[in-house]
Amino acid sequence: MFKLANAEFVLFDVETTGLSPVDGDRIIELAALKIRNGKILDRLVSFVDPGRALSAQEVHGITESMLVGAPTSAEFLPRMIDFVAGGVLVAHNASFDIKFLSYELSLAGRRLREETPVLDTIKMARLFLPHLTSYRLGYIACSLGISAGTAHRALADAETLAGLMNCFLAMAPEHNITSLTGMVERFSVEKPVFRTAVREQESLF
Repeated sequence: MFKLANAEFVLFDVETTGLSPVDGDRIIELAALKIRNGKILDRLVSFVDPGRALSAQEVHGITESMLVGAPTSAEFLPRMIDFVAGGVLVAHNASFDIKFLSYELSLAGRRLREETPVLDTIKMARLFLPHLTSYRLGYIACSLGISAGTAHRALADAETLAGLMNCFLAMAPEHNITSLTGMVERFSVEKPVFRTAVREQESLF
């Protein structure tokens, strides 16, 4: 049973060109913060060249000029595998973010480690803060007195997530959740598997 005080969490957020990677939408920004015992240990942040025109600027405010010179997903996103290492991935509405990350890694012939858990802070908020009328990231942060940065920008959202996670870890023992195993059992989401692109890449070697 791994105690929460020793656990390493990687709070991450992606901004994308749309809602569906299998329909051609792509990641254009990723930010990840590694924390342990409430302290930020490391960060991984970059724009990502999607190789296609943008279609959701009204949401995230990212323009094509901001992506000039950015690495492609195949160049940058595999760095997340080593960055996470033995840690736990955490995102808000994690099914969305992990779907994009997993799909883009598959296009590069890579995948996250099978043993890497993915936790969803919306699930945590629904248990720890059942009185809330909204579970939007900014609304939860405000309810906890956490200052939120620019919404729908990866680094600002990841920093807000770090604040939320520290609060939720403090609340967990009140709900008899005292181990990482308990967190995974209550708040995890499945990592989607996109095998086709990985197998195609492996067949080249």
